[in-house]
Amino acid sequence: MSKSPTNVMSTVIYEGGLRTSATHLRSGNVITTDAPLDNRGKGEAFSPTDLFATSLASCILSIMGIAALDREIDMTGTTAEVVKEMGGPPRHVAAIRIVIRLPAKPYTAEEKRVLAKAAKGCPVSRSLHSDLVEDVKLIWEE
Repeated sequence: MSKSPTNVMSTVIYEGGLRTSATHLRSGNVITTDAPLDNRGKGEAFSPTDLFATSLASCILSIMGIAALDREIDMTGTTAEVVKEMGGPPRHVAAIRIVIRLPAKPYTAEEKRVLAKAAKGCPVSRSLHSDLVEDVKLIWEE
């Protein structure tokens, strides 16, 4: 058996029945995945491609949060709605569509500019295949 690298961040166990259990080693948090209904699974948890699409939204909100923290902008309560579209064959994620809703707050034009720019600086986004459609919209609630 080969030795694991020292920078292992997570482990994933195949539980059977098209289900996995992923553990974040530092925190102990566990994420369960299940194959989707349209791919012979039970659809009882996030599918791996659901997590893939959702990680983009989480990354965008995190990078926006860093920019907000640096400038003392309160974006608490911001939400992201994620739509994943599959394509193929072969089966793949063809598009991720995200609507980010920022709650009604007195954002200045500069704060909106900073947050919108931050939304485009996500490392997950920079890691996506160029064929994948990435459609992100920011909505400033009034």
